[in-house]
Amino acid sequence: MSDRLSVFKTYKLYVGGKFPRSESGRVYEVTDSKGNWLANAPQSSRKDARDAVVAARKAFGAWSGATAYNRGQVLYRVAEMLEGRKAQFVHEVADAEGLSKSKAAEQVEAAIDRWVWYAGWTDKIAQVVGGGNPVAGPYFNLSSPEPTGVVAVLAPQESSFLGLVSVVAPVIATGNTAVVVASEKSPLPALSLAEVLATSDVPGGVVNVLSGRTAEIATPLAAHQDVNAIDLAGADEVLAKELEIAAADNLKRALRPQPVDNWLATPGTDRLTAFLETKTVWHPTGSLGASGSSY
Repeated sequence: MSDRLSVFKTYKLYVGGKFPRSESGRVYEVTDSKGNWLANAPQSSRKDARDAVVAARKAFGAWSGATAYNRGQVLYRVAEMLEGRKAQFVHEVADAEGLSKSKAAEQVEAAIDRWVWYAGWTDKIAQVVGGGNPVAGPYFNLSSPEPTGVVAVLAPQESSFLGLVSVVAPVIATGNTAVVVASEKSPLPALSLAEVLATSDVPGGVVNVLSGRTAEIATPLAAHQDVNAIDLAGADEVLAKELEIAAADNLKRALRPQPVDNWLATPGTDRLTAFLETKTVWHPTGSLGASGSSY
């Protein structure tokens, strides 16, 4: 029999491409569905939330300016790295959500496929929601989607991994950067996903992952003047209402919680377009005569 001790994993936040502990030094116990201790997760503070916003804003210019094709390659790389660590995530999801190994594997495989699905959309969404507009005059009139900016994402509470991927991937696929608040009850899959993102060509600051009390972290994010939008997927009805009011005070776009019966279902493009702005450009073509444009 081996007498060596198990090496317990130290979970940390993910901010700006680095893995800090919470500045407050706080942690809280994470247990499985039966109440058994799994790990201590960092309990983020308001300062951690502000630091994450700074990192996300700093990363926004380069990420939004990258080609859609390049962003697709990066998202596909995330899927590749997850495929290699599938066994770890199956174990973590099974513990977090009280699932059998086969059910947890189904969730993890769907999450990997979802990264691939959104990777394929990065250079196609502009053709779906943008295009040329007919105008009665000597102009070109073109509409094209642009990312909103820094998006705070409250991850779903019950679907700790597939639900998380389903709300984060579309945000960054369209060129936004994200500050993610992991499931309060089951944060470990999200914190492990951060390790994958750090080794998957995702630039530091594009995704920042915080764990802790959802209300404590989300409140300053909703009121933050440098956060452009917030996804309230992981907020209950009372908290969502409070955050909507805070977001309205600074004209922040808010995506209300939407009940999802089955995260395994094809997600559609709603979340891809939720955090896009439409830019319309007018360009003169020159004088139009009977024979057509002189441009």
